[in-house]
Order: sequence, then structure tokens, then C-alpha cells
Amino acid sequence: MKVHTYLNYGGNCEEAFHFYEAHLGAKILMLMKHGEEPGGPQNPGLSGVLHARLQLGDTFVSGADVPAERWQPMRSAYIALAAESSEEAERIHAALAGGGEVFMPLQETFFAHRFSMLRDRFGTSWMIIHERPMPGNQG
Repeated sequence: MKVHTYLNYGGNCEEAFHFYEAHLGAKILMLMKHGEEPGGPQNPGLSGVLHARLQLGDTFVSGADVPAERWQPMRSAYIALAAESSEEAERIHAALAGGGEVFMPLQETFFAHRFSMLRDRFGTSWMIIHERPMPGNQG
């Protein structure tokens, strides 16, 4: 079994995915807008992204735009990004925090060289961590 993350956006999915591609090293694998589906539009009143998929590290994230009245920022769930260095964690945090809401500033903790929690300007919540080796922790 594999677990993939599917994110909903309120009209800015394409912008978000291009931002993640530029700042997180993700690669957009497909992006189809409403009206581009084979056989013609299935929901003529909808606009934006019907389905998008990107590769982020060794995992995949999909997304779509939903009607604005149904969209809400992500709550009580986070996408956790494990950085390979404190410098990478700082770069990622700075990129994602711009225009967003920081819940926990990037800082050193007992379990991490750097750790932060935030919601980016697209409504996606992230944890950024450069882990500290813990005694007895084998991964």
C-alpha cells in the first residue's frame, strides 16, 4: 500500500504547484484544467485545475481546485518535509512562510536542529524538520 496526499485549493492550485516546483525542487508531472478533459467539459461551470500531480522528493502530491465556497485552508494535518541540513530547512521555511501564517517559528528543539510549523499562502500546512539524531532511534 502507498499513501499519497491530495490537496484542494480555492482557485490557485496551478500557482501553488509552480511555486512548489520552483522552491521545493518538486516536479509537476501533469496538470489538467477543467474543460481539458477528454470528451469535453464534464462540469462546464468549474474553472481552474481539474487534477495535478507533482513529485516531491520520493513521494507524490496531487491537487485540484474546488469551488470557492467549499475550500478551506488545511487544518489539523501537515505535510512534513525532512530537510537534509539546517540551511535547507531555513531556505524552505523562508519560502513557504512568505505570505503565510507561522504557527511555530523555525528553531532548534530537543529533537531537531531546526523545526517549524506553518501554513503557506496557498492554505497548505507544513512541518519543516532537520532532525537531530536521538539515542536509540534507528529511523
